[in-house]
Amino acid sequence: MRDILISAPAEAADPLTQPAAPALASPPALGASRANYVYAQLRDDIFELRLLPGDRLTEGAIAERFNVSRTPAREALQRLQGDGLMQGYVRGGWEVVPIDFKRFDDLYEMRELIETFAVRRLCQRDGPLSAELSGLLDQLDAIWLAPPGARLTDGREVAMLDEAFHLALVSATDNDELAAALQRVTDRIRVVRRLDLVYGDCIDETYAEHAVILAAIRAGDTDQALACITQHIHGSQAEVRKLTVHRLHSVRTKAERAAVSGAPPKGRGTI
Repeated sequence: MRDILISAPAEAADPLTQPAAPALASPPALGASRANYVYAQLRDDIFELRLLPGDRLTEGAIAERFNVSRTPAREALQRLQGDGLMQGYVRGGWEVVPIDFKRFDDLYEMRELIETFAVRRLCQRDGPLSAELSGLLDQLDAIWLAPPGARLTDGREVAMLDEAFHLALVSATDNDELAAALQRVTDRIRVVRRLDLVYGDCIDETYAEHAVILAAIRAGDTDQALACITQHIHGSQAEVRKLTVHRLHSVRTKAERAAVSGAPPKGRGTI
């Protein structure tokens, strides 16, 4: 567990082990906007594992890094706590929430319950496809049925589209509470889920599985759609668990070696 001094990153990162931290722009002028800015920057640091689970930081250090007062820094941290990404201690101390695989397994189980319910409802319809559902499937087909040469290859872009795909299917049930529940789950598993696409080797597999799911929904084949969405979620969960362990070990090993040598880890500086 490290105590972290929040400061701007220095060197370019090694692309095989750590993504480079973005250059910090000047924070907005207004208080609420400053809090949003700090929140977005810190959340990105967590998602990119520039801030690791168990890292400790302080409101004062964060305020100094982003050139803001402690109030927007505290508001940003409180929002991250609401997202399940940070936990606060007394006297302005904060910690990036440690990886809890039991918690992520629970969230994946909840995700499966939500999405299988949604897919079943979309398949078990009376009569032909509605114009609205047909239009949605057409839009998703345009993305996920792309030929190999026309597919996106950037894992972060595909991860964003992947989230939008699953949220679109659940939203198509016209159950706002169900969609809101999936959004909450998505926000909480994003930090590990995106590893599957950013650092794994499953982009083509994701395209193929989404295409099969869409075809089954269009055909009203409930059994096929449920089998595919379940396999899709379970596969992602297994790959994410494996990648998370490997990724955390890789980044921590690099940081420890740099600490022993007395040099700051490349790309992390003194986060």
